[in-house]
Amino acid sequence: MVHLIANLLQQALGAVGLSGFAFIINPIVSAVVMFGGISVFVMFLVWMERKVSAHMQSRIGPNRVGVFGLLQTVADALKLTTKEDIKPVHRDKIPYYIAPIIAFVATFAGMIVIPFDKGVSVQNLNIGILYVISITSFTVIAILSAGWSSNNKFALLGGFRSAAQIVSYEVPLVMSLVPVIMTAGTLNLNNVVEYQQKAGYWFVVPQFIAFLIFITSATAEANRAPFDIPEAESELIGGFHTEYSGVKFAMFFLGEYIAIIVSSAVAVTVFLGGWLPLPFLGSLPIPGFAWFVAKLLFVIYLIMAFRWTFPRLRVDQLMDFGWKVLIPISILNILITGFCILFFGKGV
Repeated sequence: MVHLIANLLQQALGAVGLSGFAFIINPIVSAVVMFGGISVFVMFLVWMERKVSAHMQSRIGPNRVGVFGLLQTVADALKLTTKEDIKPVHRDKIPYYIAPIIAFVATFAGMIVIPFDKGVSVQNLNIGILYVISITSFTVIAILSAGWSSNNKFALLGGFRSAAQIVSYEVPLVMSLVPVIMTAGTLNLNNVVEYQQKAGYWFVVPQFIAFLIFITSATAEANRAPFDIPEAESELIGGFHTEYSGVKFAMFFLGEYIAIIVSSAVAVTVFLGGWLPLPFLGSLPIPGFAWFVAKLLFVIYLIMAFRWTFPRLRVDQLMDFGWKVLIPISILNILITGFCILFFGKGV
């Protein structure tokens, strides 16, 4: 869709003699189209999570507004955008206002290299994996800025907790991708999928441990339960966004769900074959984009199920699990993969 609109726009600009401005207008149009699609998808995910939690707790969930309650999240979005914007009197104004923007933009920018189908991505970067890891790391700046500038001790403590958590779990998340990069020999997300197609297997089979480490670390980076100590309502009210309301809170909320989408999309691309069909079902007339979305929803469902399955960890338990369990296992997995490549010519 993005490429189709960009091509039509380029033809229109050429017809009126403004083709030289295409390099400026095309990225803007792509961003607007992606923002619209992601916003609708996030509203669906909020509805999906409410239904998942209701099912796991033997409840019904949203069922009043719209068919099956599908319009409930639309009503909630309207409520957030029209809600009174309450601001702390003694806030640090510049970082207070910039923090939710950075939190949203840093996660949203990670979407541009995700290949939704063969050759379908906003930008096909040769360092796509490195780009996603780097750009999404900027959320730490937003979280620290929000906690510090709110002039609230609960927000500050939540910001410190979240920064420590994200930095800690960024390490095993990156290390879980290293065996795949070593085996495929590329940082390009499209090439990783093509390698899996040529090899005849998905990386989740030989690198199942790495897949589990990646999903666990991605859940922690998004501050999702059971790793939600930065927002622990029973301790910190709401963590780093305690003093945010209205549109600014909506941007934090949207950024969290986009972070889940980006992490799940990377997991689908790297470990689950991206747009490739399921084994023995390749003959079905189903486009690659549909396979990608189906796998994406499956991974997101796993992350949602974690929230309603496991209790919240303590701070010391969370840090110990990251540094004493996930990182050593990741290092061992890298060594085993390197050994197999060195002596057998292929990764595990």
